[in-house]
Order: sequence, then C-alpha cells, then structure tokens
Amino acid sequence: MATATAAAKSVKDFVFEWEGKDRNGKIVRGELRAGGEAMVSATLRRQGILVNKVKKRRASGGSAIKQKDIAIFTRQLATMMRAGVPLLQSFDIVARGATNPRLTRLLNDIRQDVETGTSLSSAFRKHPMYFDALYCNLVEAGEAGGILEALLDRLAVYQEKTVAIKNKIKSALTYPVAVMVVAFIVVAVIMIFVVPAFEDVFKSFGADLPAPTLFIIALSKFFVSYWWAIFGSIGGGIYFFLQTWKRSVPMQKRMDRLLLKVPVFGDLMYKSAIARWTRTLSTMFAAGVPLVEALDSVGGASGNAVFAEATEQIQRDVSTGAALTTSMQTTGVFPTMVLQMSSIGEESGSLDHMLAKAAEFYEDEVDEAVKALSSLMEPFIIVILGGLIGGIVVSMYLPIFKLGQVV
Repeated sequence: MATATAAAKSVKDFVFEWEGKDRNGKIVRGELRAGGEAMVSATLRRQGILVNKVKKRRASGGSAIKQKDIAIFTRQLATMMRAGVPLLQSFDIVARGATNPRLTRLLNDIRQDVETGTSLSSAFRKHPMYFDALYCNLVEAGEAGGILEALLDRLAVYQEKTVAIKNKIKSALTYPVAVMVVAFIVVAVIMIFVVPAFEDVFKSFGADLPAPTLFIIALSKFFVSYWWAIFGSIGGGIYFFLQTWKRSVPMQKRMDRLLLKVPVFGDLMYKSAIARWTRTLSTMFAAGVPLVEALDSVGGASGNAVFAEATEQIQRDVSTGAALTTSMQTTGVFPTMVLQMSSIGEESGSLDHMLAKAAEFYEDEVDEAVKALSSLMEPFIIVILGGLIGGIVVSMYLPIFKLGQVV
C-alpha cells in the first residue's frame, strides 16, 4: 500500500511536455501527467501519435486557486464551446493561457480524465475543493440534456455574480477593520514611547497630577511592561476565534445568527444571503434540476447557516407535496417580496425567471448597502479615532494647563 501511495505521488509530481506527429503527419505538442516517459509514449501511441520528443519538468508552485479563477475558467470554457471549439481543445487553450501553474495543472488533470473517457462532470467531481456539488450537478445536467454550452454559460453568470457579492462584502468590511488595526498600533506607540516621555517631565513638576493623566500613565506602564502579552493575547485570540469559527459547525451557526442581528452590517449580510439563495435556486431550476434535488445545493450556497437550516426545512416540506412559497413562508426567513415573486413564479410556471429577478433586485440592494455603509462608517470612525487619540492627548496636557494657570 505504501508503494502504491508513493507511485501516486510520483505521478502527481511530474508533468511531461511532448512533441510528435498525428496520423495526418501534422506536428502536435502538449503536456501529460504521468509516472515516466514510457507511460507518456504508450498513452500517445494509443492516440495514434508518433512521439518525437518527451521532456520531463518538475511541476512548479503557484498561488492558491481562488473562486475567481474558477469563475474566469468557466466563462472562457463556455465562450469557446459556444464558438464551436471542441471540449479537449478548449481545455488546452484555457490551460495554456492560465497564469497560475496550479490552475494549469488542475485543468490538465481534468482534460486527461476526459480524454480517457471520463465524463466532464465526473472529472470535476474528483476535485471537490474547487468544484462543488452545485457546479458538478449543473454540468451533469448539461451533458445529459445536450445543452452543456448553455449551462456552462449559466454557471459562468452565477459564479461571476457570487464572486462580485463576496468582493463587495469584503470591501465593506476591510475599511473598518483596517482602521481599527491602525488605531490600535497608533495607541500602542503612544503608550509605549510617547507617554513615558511625558511622565519624566511631570516628575519634575512636583505637583499632584489629574486623575485622567494618572490613568493614562498607569495604562502606559502596563503597555510597557506587558506589551508582548497584549500583542500575543490579541493575535492568538483572533487566530483561535477565526479557526474555531472555520472548523466548528455550532460556532458557525451561532455567528451566522449573530451577524444577521448586527446593526447596519446585519442588513448587508441578510441581503447578500437572499441574493445568493435566489440566484442559486434560479440557476439550478432553469437547468432542469428537480426542485427537491436543487434545494440540496441552495442552502450551502447562501453562505449562512440560518438559510441552510431553513432550506432543509423547505426541502422536507416540498418533498411531501407542499408548495415552495408556502414552505418558504413557514420558515419566517424570507422577505415578503421574495415570497410574492416566488408565488407568482409557481403560478405562472416561470419560477426560475422570477427568482432571477429577485436575485437581481437584492444584488442591487447589496450595492446600495455597501455604498451607504461606506458613507456611514467614515464619520463614525473619525469620531471614534478623534475621541480616542484626543482623550489621550488632553489627558497628557492637563498638568501643563494647570501649571500655566498657577504661573
């Protein structure tokens, strides 16, 4: 078993560049992942290629593959297949144009699986880290219905919209977090370097110091003596909290519920979850995936445990014959507008279209919420920083003011 594992690792560690001639005498080139040159030559011979040259190269590193990379790949693949480019050739073109070596290796692995007779959806399922169940189910539906190009185009739109919403939320959260970090660093520098200098000056006064000044001096001494503990505990606490949030399901559920209740930010998170939920269900339903099966992927795609639990309840109700809108209303999670549009869609037989309209509306709402949040945060942060830094400065200058009054 150890030998098999080692062999599998060697296959993954090497990529071979080859050159040869096809049955028509045309020079062809490509890349193939294998355990040795003999395997490359044998594979190419089975494809009718006369091999002239095989060169092994060590697979280079590269940055992590992000959802944005998968969205771009999906858009490129959909565009080329709509233009009539064969699937394997499309993979070749996209892989050669990728700037990330990891993405290139991933696409070459998928291409090789498809070339040996594996369906595209099955090839994607071998890489669940990058292609989730929703992605694979839609590709499988496209293969079964002979409409792969159309569903890849829908997938590209879905992924682009999802990435856009995530980026907007990140941009809305980055600004206040960055300001908080800078504020903490500034306060720490003042406490460790500036306040001790003032303390030396105050000792020469020989007078009693005001209470605010004494408090700041005591806080400064604590910073000077235990700065390592302060920075370590804050950094360790943040790391532990984020890791627990990432790995613990109960923690994720509690935080998701809490985030929806936070003033201002909660409204943004709620609208983004609604937009992703309706966009996902619309995409799945339009692809011909049965409603009960489509709901399997919808809850997780919303990005919020509250909506995931609500989706599970909806799925149970729908599987027993209940209407989608009635089930949605029972959860108490969805806004009136989404319920009304869902009801109209069910009655008119255009559920996918109405859900897509709801998704577009809430995506626009997310845009407006991000703009409003940015406008609201600027004066709020200025007041907080001004009060914090200003309070420290005034506290340190109070003895000087008193000394001036005495003189």
